[in-house]
Amino acid sequence: MLETNRSSTPDIVLVGLGNPGPDYAQTRHNLGQACLEAFARRAGIELSRRRWRSRVGCGELAGHRLCLLEPQTFMNLSGRAVFEAVRDLEMSPENVWVVYDEMDLPLCRLRIRRGGSSAGHRGVESIIAHLHSDAFTRFRVGVGKQGRPGSDAGIHHVLGNFSGREADVLDSVIDGVASAIDTAVRDGVTKAMDLYNRTGSLGCEEIA
Repeated sequence: MLETNRSSTPDIVLVGLGNPGPDYAQTRHNLGQACLEAFARRAGIELSRRRWRSRVGCGELAGHRLCLLEPQTFMNLSGRAVFEAVRDLEMSPENVWVVYDEMDLPLCRLRIRRGGSSAGHRGVESIIAHLHSDAFTRFRVGVGKQGRPGSDAGIHHVLGNFSGREADVLDSVIDGVASAIDTAVRDGVTKAMDLYNRTGSLGCEEIA
């Protein structure tokens, strides 16, 4: 069982959004989870525990205590898992970071921001509703745009697998996002925003 006393309370709760199960593992909607898992490997943190309807891993990096959370609810219910973790850990929404797929950005682009609306992303919408706050930090990872978020075309796009051309650059995208999270932990979110929001590039050619 994960301890929640003050000495072990994390500085950051990092959440990777996606849907559970092998049928969804390779879809665009699970890119947030893939990026979280890549960062976990980089930081030497194992997602080996089960709590808060999630796979959980805790560890330290650059003097910061981290709690990594991979909700095992479906995307639209992600807020339940995040709320339970934040409640039990006595955390503030400002200490929550969420990594997720973003239709408004092309593949190979990343935008980091604090606060704001869900822009139609159901997982983010659920987190805002359950935390009663939009003050968490977002790592928005582009997956290209096919229709509006929440429309039939949009749902089909995010629940579809990456194309062959997209798959060719996917490792660069995931590694780039893991690097951006690492920078944010080590040097602060503002520094990561300065570096990655200037160009948004993850080291590969954008695919709309």
